[in-house]
Amino acid sequence: MTEFVNSGWAWFIALTTLVSLVGLILLASRVARRRHPSSTTETSDHVWDEDLAEYNNPLPRWWLNLFYVTIGWGLAYLLAYPGLGAYRGFLNWSQQGQFESEMADAKLHYDPLFEKFAATDLQSLMTNPQALKVGARLFASYCVACHGSDARGARHFPNLRDDDWLYGGAPATIETSILHGRQGAMPAWDKIIGEDGVRNVTAFVEGLSGRKTDSSAATKGATVFRTYCAACHGSEGKGNQALGAPNLTDDIWLHGGTTERIAESIRLGRNGMMPAHAESLGVAKVHVLAAYVASLPNLAAPTQVED
Repeated sequence: MTEFVNSGWAWFIALTTLVSLVGLILLASRVARRRHPSSTTETSDHVWDEDLAEYNNPLPRWWLNLFYVTIGWGLAYLLAYPGLGAYRGFLNWSQQGQFESEMADAKLHYDPLFEKFAATDLQSLMTNPQALKVGARLFASYCVACHGSDARGARHFPNLRDDDWLYGGAPATIETSILHGRQGAMPAWDKIIGEDGVRNVTAFVEGLSGRKTDSSAATKGATVFRTYCAACHGSEGKGNQALGAPNLTDDIWLHGGTTERIAESIRLGRNGMMPAHAESLGVAKVHVLAAYVASLPNLAAPTQVED
């Protein structure tokens, strides 16, 4: 794309714009010329219903004057704001400058509020109605795309209201997850244990959560599980929050809990990523958001966000 950012393209855009404006002025001036009176009525040769003709009269003067005003307004706008190639306009306006100005205003108005919350411990914020309202607004702006407006998640995206946490549900741990993000990865096992191994481990894993399975397949799967899977999920399948390895005994499934989905996870592996929000939100806002998220399992319904 570098060929579109050199000075030649800037001149091309500026000249094309100016020539277009001049062309519009010439067009308007041509149609504004008065015709000499004649004894016959001139039409455009468009006739409907046998005798309904379209007259070819000059445009009204008020319409033409309004057209000239819009051209003048457009030219003034191009002189004041960017639009003529690389010319920045005498107001020196830019999207980046506008964004920085609005962010500075927001920082001036809202930073004192978040600084007050930042000085309060998470447990206290979890019972602070004002903090929860602010946290709900932050959640609605930054989290609902993945976790849903009710925070119950979806397939591949964790439910934040069930008190089942891959990396731990302590408020401080939740804050760490939001600040720095999480990267989860489960390797694909089909090349290592084969399709029979996938089927047997699936039977064993389903049995861990209390389901009825093929006992023979589950017995074989137990051996494979303890050889390849216990390092992350533990010998009893109860997971490891330090690694983000899920508990396989609670019948809660991030990627789907049907036999087919479980087998798919074992066969092909899974990769999940939650982005870090430290840079985009800042520590103070994450502090409030973490308090709101930590309180979700105890809330009967999502906190109402008021305008």
